Amino acid sequence: MREKIHKVMALCDMEEEYAQLMTEFMKKHKNLPWELHTYTNVETLLEAGTQGIDMLVVAESTFCRKLQEVCPRCVIVLNESGVMRWEGVSYVNKYQEAEEVLKQLLGIYMEISDVQLPVFRTNRKTIFIGNYSPVHRCMQTSFAITMSLMLAESHPTLYLNFEHYAGIAELLPDMQTLDMADLLYFLNAQKDKFRLRMQTILKHKGRLAYIPPMKSGQNLLGVTAEEWLGLLQKIEELEEYEYVVLDLGESMQGLFEILRMCTQVYTLTREDRIARSKLLQYEHVLALYEYGDVLGKTKRLSLSHIQKLPEELEQLTKGDMADLVKGILASLEEEEEGEWNMQN
Repeated sequence: MREKIHKVMALCDMEEEYAQLMTEFMKKHKNLPWELHTYTNVETLLEAGTQGIDMLVVAESTFCRKLQEVCPRCVIVLNESGVMRWEGVSYVNKYQEAEEVLKQLLGIYMEISDVQLPVFRTNRKTIFIGNYSPVHRCMQTSFAITMSLMLAESHPTLYLNFEHYAGIAELLPDMQTLDMADLLYFLNAQKDKFRLRMQTILKHKGRLAYIPPMKSGQNLLGVTAEEWLGLLQKIEELEEYEYVVLDLGESMQGLFEILRMCTQVYTLTREDRIARSKLLQYEHVLALYEYGDVLGKTKRLSLSHIQKLPEELEQLTKGDMADLVKGILASLEEEEEGEWNMQN
């Protein structure tokens, strides 16, 4: 059951279209820490009564000094001119993607508040799907992203890339973007605000949510198995996602333990002799270290018949790869439904 939200954020902008669109965008996010009140002129805001407003977000062209008295602790100006004209307020660029505006608002709010995101218990089971192969250049990332995009069409889905070099420029963070390394830091340093911090890092491709992979794959080497497992367990506790698709690489510690917690593992391979030898060695190591259960839920796949992939990420949901994944997902969902029926 969702806890009642007592915090209020007031958005005031005389540009009615912007105020409406931003309001609609924010209301699509279920786990925001405040109730949103929207105004398109200062007089209406003041007449409505300003007690109880914890955060005031106002467009630069609408801002006036008397508004600072409404919420002296947290006033954010949506900057339109690029000039920071007033002291004692925070600034967020108004003309950027709505998702970035929201992330920056959340970040500022966390710094001045002890708020945590309200808990919304769904009893949703999280299914982890692992993708790992000792064989390189087998189209693992393309396969994992295709699966993630297609799952996201009808299920809340999160994609996480743990490869040393992610290889997908559209998912790679620039130097200013928070990434997986930041999420691990927040897990260790600010556990009480993890849900909210994660909202400031999440990115989206259509309906698919993802965390940008680490800017430097070298950082993967320093993360312990316990930290990775703790991160995945924390994501499971959020109950936000039905599916979490893991695009795994050998640079990470605890790989076999992570594969063990997956419901299904997909291992892509190639048809040549060296690929077969690598796969055989990998399977022998799993057996040697008593991870036979991982082998039991692993499905081998060769995509050698797929000659060309689309250039654009969004186009991965069409073509030969998409047809293959569609069949795999149908079988996976059928198995999950059968298991659910047996338990109930």
